Amino acid sequence: MTVEQQARGAAGAGRRRSRKDEILEIAVGLFAARGYHGVSMDDIGAAAGVTGPALYHHFAGKEAMLAAALIPVSEGLLAGGRERSAGHPDDPRGVLESLIDFHVEFALANPAVIALHLHELDRLPDEPRRRIRRLQRLYVEEWVTVLTALHPGMPDGEARVLAHAAFGLMNSTPFLGGEVDRRRRAELLRDAALAALLA
Repeated sequence: MTVEQQARGAAGAGRRRSRKDEILEIAVGLFAARGYHGVSMDDIGAAAGVTGPALYHHFAGKEAMLAAALIPVSEGLLAGGRERSAGHPDDPRGVLESLIDFHVEFALANPAVIALHLHELDRLPDEPRRRIRRLQRLYVEEWVTVLTALHPGMPDGEARVLAHAAFGLMNSTPFLGGEVDRRRRAELLRDAALAALLA
């Protein structure tokens, strides 16, 4: 199956999407597979079944597609992290477990977006890149708050190191093969992240 066929299949899965959402998901799959510079608007159009110029009815260009893919993800992570943190008042272990569950589910559901973020974020213009970085910093601080509660006396800087290490572990999903089923992959990632953060 070609990248284009996989992208089309992914775009058709799940809830009914707008045409713009379908095109964006196809673009994300292609960017993740080939790299941002390895994909043209014509490539995206061909995979989506439209001419390259027709894409400009939905997006100003590739940079706009990249921003449209990454900004909502960062907003969603922050909103979800805050919701999980608020769901377990006075129970830092419960908050940590909930944050890990949330992030693992995100990572397993969005490996192409993670790959795109890891390799292509710097392709964005300054303003959307700064916005994404700010959202990311706020999300990290949700983890720092719970880690310093679990490890009294731990400096914030060390908690940030631990949080980023856990993200690296959980965000390994683009590199995982299919030899282990999804449920077991989730268990392994959750257990490894929890062990690392409680050590």
